[in-house]
Amino acid sequence: MTQFLSRFIATALIASGVLLADVAHADPSFTANKHLGVGSCAAGPCHGKLAPTTATNANDNSNVAQNEYRRWQSDDLHSQAYTVLESAKAKQMAAKLGIANPTSAAMCLDCHADNVPAAQRGPKFQIRDGVGCEACHGGAEKWLESHSAKTATHPANLAKGMYATELPRPRAELCVSCHLGTRDKFAAHTIMGAGHPRLVFELETFVANQPAHYVVDADYIARKGKISGMRLWLSGQLTVAKQFVSLLQSPLYQNDKLLPELSFYDCHSCHHPMNVVRWSQQRVGDGIKPGTLRLQTQNLLILQAVAQVLDPGAVESLTTARHQLVHAGQTDYAAVKSAVAQIDIWLKAHDSWADRQFTDAETGKVRHAVISMAAADKASDYMEAEQVVFGIQTLTYALGDLNSRKASLDQLFTAVKNQANFDPAQFVTTARAVQEKF
Repeated sequence: MTQFLSRFIATALIASGVLLADVAHADPSFTANKHLGVGSCAAGPCHGKLAPTTATNANDNSNVAQNEYRRWQSDDLHSQAYTVLESAKAKQMAAKLGIANPTSAAMCLDCHADNVPAAQRGPKFQIRDGVGCEACHGGAEKWLESHSAKTATHPANLAKGMYATELPRPRAELCVSCHLGTRDKFAAHTIMGAGHPRLVFELETFVANQPAHYVVDADYIARKGKISGMRLWLSGQLTVAKQFVSLLQSPLYQNDKLLPELSFYDCHSCHHPMNVVRWSQQRVGDGIKPGTLRLQTQNLLILQAVAQVLDPGAVESLTTARHQLVHAGQTDYAAVKSAVAQIDIWLKAHDSWADRQFTDAETGKVRHAVISMAAADKASDYMEAEQVVFGIQTLTYALGDLNSRKASLDQLFTAVKNQANFDPAQFVTTARAVQEKF
């Protein structure tokens, strides 16, 4: 993991925000179980040890490291999510939005804390703990005592309300519910105008940089199975795409104002230095004029590259639907709805990708398809280039060949390091220079 990537993701994690739509699995915040608080997990014999349990010092009842709380507290930026709301910048943003105190506003707490209703808060619950254990693992009321028993099983824990974070879809939907958003938790353009950072998300990159407070060892695999990095990455891309097209059909986009909700559009089609010309017909597609707003399609573009390997016959239909969506976003709500319907059909037809395993050969071909798309100047708008680089890195880790490709990967990260000074032509040049490495 490059130092730049760590800083890049750290900013995004602390800025935890929202953009997209409904989740199919129950969000831990909206289940009936009480949330007992981080303090209920932090005892030494549970998850509060200073050092991880190892094979040589493990007790008979331990199949986890038991230092998960300490790792969360010291290294996981989710633990700092609430304290961000106490910063001078957060207070300045709140004032611009007419919010008296960001630490008590649902708009902020819904993603910067485990903001369950008061009736669902146990005696050790503290809102200022931020995004704690139960924000991801679900209210522990019914499984806290039993999940550490020798006879406990993972299916039994899930039946009592634990959230299945190990599975690609639930994991992606949970993360997306804050890092991209839902209809109930939505960072509109107004919030970004007040100073909230631009929202960016890629599931496997963010998970890798969390950092993980578990080890996928033999015991973990026996209890929960092993999911490949390729499958997690692709599940994230599918989930974001599905969420986005769903929200495009919601009142959040189809409002009764003069302008649609601008946070659905490519930020950099407007926000870039005036002396840097970024527009290219090659990238935006036929019929799109310079200076026009374009709906975000970066995840759909990534799925086009995946389809080149996994379903070549479906590439043209997604390409056409993506271009129609961009045109529709400059036309009217009815046109957007029609374009979204075609994309929705495509996504449903390929949803099974989230359930299958992938060979190294397939993963390698997908990685090459992604970098080749960038080298052909078809993915060099900033938000597209960003997803290309995240994807190349994730698939490189999945294939286990980072050592021979680290220098090339660093070149790609350097090309997207600064969004204000991003140069599409230079990114294409870089992609072409390293294309054969991937």
